[in-house]
Amino acid sequence: MKKSLMYGIAGSFFFAFTFILNRSMNLGGGYWMWSASLRYFYTMPILLVILWRNRQLKGIWEEIKKQPWIWILWSTVGFGLFYAPLSLASAYGESWLIASTWQITIVAGVLLTPLFGHKIPVKNLAFSLLILAGIFLMQGSHLREAAVSDVRMTVLPILVAAFAYPLGNRKMMSHCPPDITAMQRVFGMTLCSMPFWLAGSVFAWSRAGLPDMGQHAQSFLVALFSGVTATYLFFKATDMVKQNPRRLALVEATQSAEVIFTLLGGILLLGDALPSGLGFGGITLILAGMIANSLITR
Repeated sequence: MKKSLMYGIAGSFFFAFTFILNRSMNLGGGYWMWSASLRYFYTMPILLVILWRNRQLKGIWEEIKKQPWIWILWSTVGFGLFYAPLSLASAYGESWLIASTWQITIVAGVLLTPLFGHKIPVKNLAFSLLILAGIFLMQGSHLREAAVSDVRMTVLPILVAAFAYPLGNRKMMSHCPPDITAMQRVFGMTLCSMPFWLAGSVFAWSRAGLPDMGQHAQSFLVALFSGVTATYLFFKATDMVKQNPRRLALVEATQSAEVIFTLLGGILLLGDALPSGLGFGGITLILAGMIANSLITR
């Protein structure tokens, strides 16, 4: 359990780069769908090399051939309907707003539990709501200053992403045999979401032309930090506890650390202001929720 928590928190650190770099690309004039598509175009060859070196390509390819439409469906849900809306939201809100609102996925993951034959872990849900309360308290002063239209255009896409990510991840976990590793599953889902990203790149080209080199470079970093490292760590963490819905809910709750990492990154890299007293109170609630989740899961 401790190891899965460490993987989850480490994954949230690397995933925080998504919010920071997406904001940077948006401020630089990059189109949101290019930011989404390029991440997966760059993720694919990195994963390909890793699996080739580990001699794991044949195993995942054979598994995909057994049920290709299942892979395409849930990879599109788990990656396509997750990251495209998240990138869209980045065009309307700052990194702190996207990262904090994204934590709805903690509650979404708990609410999806009945779809997989388990009861909702009520205590985990309660403490996940505490984490969310802390997140919104931490960002309360910023939310009051944001335009209503911008808040709406961040919240609605992220609601889609927040449910799509755990749903796609859990569905593919349930369809993969035990000998398929987390890295193989990430590669398989990346490969099988390619039709979605190819269609997305055509859409982006028709609306904004080709991306510049700056967007290419930052998208590569997102692919390396988030598409490969963070996704592998998170999938590895959930794989380790997938048979226990309470522990799975706890591991998914480690994503709340993304807010803290994104806030710190925004301060250090983008010059964001320090949080107010309410902000530090929110951080306390987040940590309290995570500790409480850990205690009831033992």
